[in-house]
Amino acid sequence: MTDELILTNARVVLADEVILASVLVRDGMIAEIGAPGATGEDLGGDYLLPGFVELHTDALEFQYKPRPRVRWSPNAAIQQHDAQVAASGITTVFDALRVGLDEEADMGRDDMMKLGTAIGEASEAGRLRVEHFIHLRCEVSAPDCLEGFEMLQDHPQVRLASLMDHAPGQRQFRTLESAKAYYQGKLRMSDHDFTTFMDRRNHESQTYGQPHRSAIADYCREHGIRLASHDDATIEHVSEAIEQGIDVAEFPTTEEAAKASHDAGLAVLMGAPNIVRGGSHTGNISARSLVDAGMLDILSSDYIPFSLMQAVFALSSGDEAISLPSAVRLVSKHPAEATGMIDRGEIAPGRRGDLLRVEVIDGLPVVRTVWREGRRVI
Repeated sequence: MTDELILTNARVVLADEVILASVLVRDGMIAEIGAPGATGEDLGGDYLLPGFVELHTDALEFQYKPRPRVRWSPNAAIQQHDAQVAASGITTVFDALRVGLDEEADMGRDDMMKLGTAIGEASEAGRLRVEHFIHLRCEVSAPDCLEGFEMLQDHPQVRLASLMDHAPGQRQFRTLESAKAYYQGKLRMSDHDFTTFMDRRNHESQTYGQPHRSAIADYCREHGIRLASHDDATIEHVSEAIEQGIDVAEFPTTEEAAKASHDAGLAVLMGAPNIVRGGSHTGNISARSLVDAGMLDILSSDYIPFSLMQAVFALSSGDEAISLPSAVRLVSKHPAEATGMIDRGEIAPGRRGDLLRVEVIDGLPVVRTVWREGRRVI
């Protein structure tokens, strides 16, 4: 029996233009785009966007650990997280689980295994609104990084791994002042404790960083797991990423690194909160400047799922606006392509019926309805 969904009288955001049209979804796939008609659900001129593809969100950890020393049920945490990302317009999400732990994590490998198991079981049972994959955030400078990676490497939903090193004085924290402000503010460290912490982390970075980076990159290339660099700051960082077979350059911290990544064909990813806030919370390069330079390919919600929707409409309004289709590509088509998911990411015949009905009220986007493969989930 054929399952059909017809949506009509919508401002349909295609890859390169916005048209008033109807969309037919048959058996979960977009079958036809045509003129508005009398048949189907009338969207009243609201926007119809492709479902967003989110490559890096830390939001699941916040649901699992809502307070220090508090652990919520992993199954309940994934349900809450799933509802939040769906209501934000995300229909494909890569849940970031960290491997390689330090003082900031306040969680262990067992916690990551519980979350990985919960994602798999919830997906298998059909309890989730959106499609979930796993992004392993690999803190290569941590002594236990490789051990943690090996515990999760065979999980069938692992599709992306990022190689990170947050040792003070490099990459995200290029100056000791920025690292000191961040860690002392967050972890309440004294000057003495911070100096001890910095010396230890830098020693660990020099000892473990390169061996862990190489081992994880080799495994991922052999097993078809996409790779991301993280917080690249120099030409040398980008050269290393290219040598390791990196696909996505996450959060480059300088224009130099962003340009080198873009020129090399890496998909440059920045945080949507950076767009919404008007700059980086750590004082690094602004995402908006990369948009203006034509060097930004992907936006990630990072820690605020709804920031993707906010950023799309922020970028497509105002004096320096880009087109709405251009902004939407940053959160749909481009991240889908960067991870090899050519079945989704745009409204076109043959693509998945992952769709969003969005109304704009007083300049603010409101997600009214979400469909995943033609089935209403919000």
